[in-house]
Amino acid sequence: MQVFPMARAGLTGLALLFVASCEGIGVGHSNFQVKYAVARDALENGNYEAAKRHYMKLVTEAGPLAHRLQLEYAHAELRSGDFGRAAAISSSLANSQTGDARSAALAVYGTAQHELGLELLSQGQKSAAKTHLTSAQKALSEVLKSNPEMDPIGSLDSRVSSIQARLKSL
Repeated sequence: MQVFPMARAGLTGLALLFVASCEGIGVGHSNFQVKYAVARDALENGNYEAAKRHYMKLVTEAGPLAHRLQLEYAHAELRSGDFGRAAAISSSLANSQTGDARSAALAVYGTAQHELGLELLSQGQKSAAKTHLTSAQKALSEVLKSNPEMDPIGSLDSRVSSIQARLKSL
């Protein structure tokens, strides 16, 4: 899987914002922060199954932070290779968010759709692959148009170029 560094940096930034914003909300500050740190540590250390379990528990207690945790959960699904689940979660989030939060969800969604398309291509399913690749291109292009600062090293742009080349060859 080719998860781009920008997603990790963006999610890390959201994580820092999340932890900083835990002050002043009724989620049992230190206990919630400790649980979050455990989930985040599991994600960053490649223990995706544990990360997913921890994030799912946290979502139920997160209140106004639930969307942020769902995005991190989707990212854990993406990194664990469950592209279908990552796409479903991030699509739902993108449809319910605006601004930077929508773009962050679209970045995960577009990446998941791209990976699904590549899997289908490797299985010879060109028509289904084309559908996923087209969705990926649309999502990632929106991120680049709306929030170009989310791609400081050009990894999203490279992914879009790769998708466009694949689509032309189909």
